[in-house]
Amino acid sequence: MTYQRPTFKHPGLPKNNLGYTFKEYEGGLSTLCAGCGHDSISASIVEACFKLNIEPHKVAKLSGIGCSSKTPTYFLGNSHGFNSVHGRMPSVATGASLVNQELMYFGVSGDGDSASIGMGQFVHAIRRNLNMVYIVMNNGCYGLTKGQDSATADEGSKSKAGSVNMFQAIDLAGLALELGAGFVAQSFSGDKTQLIPLIEAAMKYEGFAFINVISPCVTFNNNVGSTKSYDYVRQHIEATSTIDFVPIQEEILTNYKEGDHKNIKLHDGSYVMLNKLEKDWDPGDKNSAFSALQKARDKQEILTGLIYLEENPTNLNKLLNTNSSKPLSKLTEKELCPGTKTLQIINDGFK
Repeated sequence: MTYQRPTFKHPGLPKNNLGYTFKEYEGGLSTLCAGCGHDSISASIVEACFKLNIEPHKVAKLSGIGCSSKTPTYFLGNSHGFNSVHGRMPSVATGASLVNQELMYFGVSGDGDSASIGMGQFVHAIRRNLNMVYIVMNNGCYGLTKGQDSATADEGSKSKAGSVNMFQAIDLAGLALELGAGFVAQSFSGDKTQLIPLIEAAMKYEGFAFINVISPCVTFNNNVGSTKSYDYVRQHIEATSTIDFVPIQEEILTNYKEGDHKNIKLHDGSYVMLNKLEKDWDPGDKNSAFSALQKARDKQEILTGLIYLEENPTNLNKLLNTNSSKPLSKLTEKELCPGTKTLQIINDGFK
């Protein structure tokens, strides 16, 4: 049995503006359980990159340990990749981003990888506003170790083994919002119509873009009583709005529907279009976002969509004023070693 995709491709496959088909954005065949929500997220990433004409070799995929962290193998097979130690993906992403700003950094994590062993790494990546997309594939359990409750399992949720979780869940979206993330969104792996434009917008955002995706574990956490099961999520979803994403083009033609809508312009001229906004919710107002999350929790609902967006963030590279014209990884010895006299001037500045 092989997990490599066949090299043959149909000559009639649709192509994007780069001349690439979907095959250029795919990876190896998945070894996850059939029906796993993580595979749907991988497929959404593939489609988002295809639609945005992203060059695969300009993407760096980073992950830790867990079922979610296996998924970079299954998308963007022609991209750079690094599978780090459990919970330490943000450190690798930070170092890589500072030395090479020419790449787009795509972090994939799980609820154990980010809400437990990697919590310290997760919070500092947010507060530093690292320029990356950070997706958590959240299933409320540890699938690799046979389904124990994770830190995001809801209080009162029942595991497949029948035990009831006694502890309050860590709300990763609320935590990201509290720590200053400029782009905060939630979605469901079974809702590609919503998830794909969210990923597109996150990839165009110049700062830390966080998407918490509820992704049911079909083997260990899809039972009656689980609040992360497919049936429960479908019955308890509350969407903030209908979302679309319009990338920057030479000419943008849009047809706005009647009714409430809000268009948020990103730094490169792209737009996030929000139609039929919920009452008393403004994605540009952090207090409004907090209130929307709390109201959903009080009603035992899962709020999905774009929750908060800061339009003009200052990411880590801008804050540290790192060299944007040339990646540090490409600097020559002469550029890195300016000489004794220059070094003396620098040292004198610290006296």
